[in-house]
This record gives sequence, structure tokens and C-alpha cells, in this order.
Amino acid sequence: MTAGLLAPEAILEGALAGRRVTADEAVVLLEQAELTDLAVAATALRDRHNDPARASYVIDRNVNYTDVCNVYCTFCAFYHRPGDSRGYVLTREQLAQKAAETRAIGGTGFLLQGGVNPDLPWDYYLDLVRFLRHEQGIWVHGFSPVEIQMMAKLSGQDLRKTIADLRDAGLGSIPGGGAEILVDRIRKKIAPLKGNRDKWLEVMEAAHEEGVKTTGTMMFGITETLAERIEHLAALRDQQDRALARTNGGGYTAFAAWPFQSGHTPWEGKVPKPTDVEYLRTIAVARIFLDNFAHIQSSWVTMGRKTGQLALHYGCDDMGSLMLEENVVSAAGTCYTVNRDEMERMIRAAGYQPWQRDNVYGTVPAG
Repeated sequence: MTAGLLAPEAILEGALAGRRVTADEAVVLLEQAELTDLAVAATALRDRHNDPARASYVIDRNVNYTDVCNVYCTFCAFYHRPGDSRGYVLTREQLAQKAAETRAIGGTGFLLQGGVNPDLPWDYYLDLVRFLRHEQGIWVHGFSPVEIQMMAKLSGQDLRKTIADLRDAGLGSIPGGGAEILVDRIRKKIAPLKGNRDKWLEVMEAAHEEGVKTTGTMMFGITETLAERIEHLAALRDQQDRALARTNGGGYTAFAAWPFQSGHTPWEGKVPKPTDVEYLRTIAVARIFLDNFAHIQSSWVTMGRKTGQLALHYGCDDMGSLMLEENVVSAAGTCYTVNRDEMERMIRAAGYQPWQRDNVYGTVPAG
């Protein structure tokens, strides 16, 4: 252990007493803490933010409005290059059909993301959001930061005005897609055209300044060190501190993490496959370290149902989406889906009462 750092047990005792865990201490927890001790501490801290008896889920749909992308991330098995005849842009009729199917089973929103498609104009995005929100009645949890950076260039405006225009058109919240690992050494290796960490954080800062809610994410296990994993979490925690100090409604609603799925990518066979223990250790430390985040999502979509349930005992309070549709992770060979009854059974079997939330953690009325 590095000289001057506390033992894992003492770090956890301090966290339970209300002391903020430092980045160096979080690395110690990742490296040395007993998994059972992490589970106990993460659950106790989860319960300070949430009803100890309940766990939430959302009925929404991951809609990729286009798969055309000019960013060419090495870890993505989903996109097609501009000009490829296999690429698509969803029509209004296709979007309306997806919305109707979502509403029919009690769904409330779309997690709306696409590739960075150079052929779509700025007005396309405003019209898309208006159509979904005002004509289809769908909450739009939409557009990753790299997409919004592109929209700002298309609109000729700064990020805040671009986000304000999207919000006024009907954008409800912004997902944390494209964060991967917020360390430039890793980003240059896996997605050199996606922009550095500051570009991603800049979009989230602008959204929070405009009073827009976002989510924070992390895709780990793509050659980063444990210290770099914590560096990522620290960037999110610092930004959330600033957002909460504004008291304007903006900020991160939740954090979700999942291991990199290398199937059908250039990384296949070159990085170790994620283990359940590594995932549970990472998500528990995230719950302990991210003391200003109310919600932590389980990644059962990539880890499977059993580990997803177990994550509710490692700091998670939310099981995320039913995954009515998912294209990006499934393109890499890993994706699990469930229906509403199965989701509620999963949560009950883990020892919690299920409740349906919307994309910003409001309660969805029954019926």
C-alpha cells in the first residue's frame, strides 16, 4: 500500500461516517478491499440516497436514428461509413411505429442516439425532437456529447445555445454516451476522432448550465489502469459538485458503468473478457466514490440477469431499461432483454419492490 494511505477497512469506515473518499483511496478500494466489505458499504450508501426497500426500472427504447458515422471508434461494431449503401436513417414512419410500440406497453421515452452522420443538417435534429416529443408523446433522452458538438458546428452557435434550442424543441435530457474512459491516453487509442475528455465534459457542463439533466457513464476494461478508471469518476464527481451548486435543475441524475464488449471489433481477443467480480467491484466503488450521485444503474444488459440482480446489493438502486431495442451492444455480440413482468420478477427476486420510473427518475403513474 502507498505510504500514508489508509487501509481499505478504514477508508470504508470513513465513507460510512460521511467522509469523502479521495481518488487515491478509491484506487486502494479497487485493488485491495474485500468484495463483501464493498457490498456492505455500497449498500449502506445506496440506502442513504434511495428507499432501501425499492429498486427502479424504466420502459424506454434505444433508438439509433442513423448508423452512419464518421468517427470510426475502434470498439464499435455497429456503424457504417458515410457513403456505405448499408447505412440507414430512420424514416418518420419507422419512428412513429417504434413510438407506438413503446407506448403500447407503458413505455415513456426513447434513448435517442445515432452515429455522427455528416449528411444530416441542423434542422433535421430540431424537427426530429419536435416530432417525437410533440407528435408522438415520447420523452427524448437524446444525443451523445459528440453528436451535440457536431450540431453546434452545424448551427453555428455555441454549445449552450445549441442545447437550449434542442431543449426548446422538446429534448428532455441528455445521455452520457461516448464517455468511455475520460482519460486522453485511452481516448486517443480507441477513438481518436471522438474528441478529448474536455470536449465530452464541455457538453455536459453546458447542459447543466442550461438546467438540463444528463447521465454519467463509463465503459471500462479497454486497457485503462485502475487509477485512470478513478480519474474518470473524479471528473464526473467534480462536475456534479458544480451542477448541484447552481440549483437550476441541471446535473447528473445517475451513473451507469459496463465492461467493454470486444466481439466483432478490432479488439476481439486482445483484451481480457470482463468478469462478474470485476464489474461488481467497480460498480460498488463507484457508488462509494460518487457521493453526490443519487442513482447508480445496474448493467444487466451486458452482464446478464443474475449479475444484474446481484448489483442491487453492490450499490445499484436501478435496473435500467427493459431494452425493447438495442443495436450497439448487440452488434458486439452481447445483449440481454426482458419484458416488464420479467423485470419486476428480477427485482423482487433480488429482495426489492419494483417501481417504474421515467428517464429523469420521476414516478410513472400506474395504468
